[in-house]
Amino acid sequence: MIDSLILKDPENEKMLTTAATLYASYADLFVRDPERSKKMADKAMDYAERAVCVSDSRACGLKGRPFEEFASIVRSMGKSRMPALFALGNAWARWIMVNKSDFNAIADIAYIETIMQQVVRLDPAYRDGAAHLYLGTLASLLPPAMGGKPEQSKEHFEKALALSEGKNLMARVLYAKFYARMIFDRDLHDHLLRKVMEADPAVPGYTLINTWAQKQAAELLLSADDYF
Repeated sequence: MIDSLILKDPENEKMLTTAATLYASYADLFVRDPERSKKMADKAMDYAERAVCVSDSRACGLKGRPFEEFASIVRSMGKSRMPALFALGNAWARWIMVNKSDFNAIADIAYIETIMQQVVRLDPAYRDGAAHLYLGTLASLLPPAMGGKPEQSKEHFEKALALSEGKNLMARVLYAKFYARMIFDRDLHDHLLRKVMEADPAVPGYTLINTWAQKQAAELLLSADDYF
């Protein structure tokens, strides 16, 4: 439906942003086939790049710019550009997750960090602190010996939990999956996931993601003995 609406109005920034967000989320959360997931992540990136270009003409082709030029443009973008900018960071992060075996994709982490850091500067509480959630995840994708930043990861996850006021159960799942497992903290891992399992998932705006978070929490708890 959204694809057809965009065909009729290809310069609609709000619709492009919505499409990027939905395709990115679906690719990461609900698609198990790796090739299909990559195709959907690619589509999310395409919509996100188009959205940010409509929002700010300087940002057209932003993904292909040299890092210093990219960072200069991103850091100059104001609050009115934030929805499209966040959508690009979100789609790009999901794209990395489905392509994490590709070191060229992992090399893009600095670009996404720049986007999410700008979102945090503009409004730390935007979408209940979602930018902190991404920054926490990105900082824990690699082990410390390869450049991972566990203390930064923990700080961002804690901020995301505080800003979401416990509404977004996926925040605890990601905290456990990426940070707690990276530093091999079984107590924190299990505590976070049990809190997810005990919570009521029915929260306006979060019910679907919370239901999925509980499914993932159950799977992580089940595999904990093997991991730790």
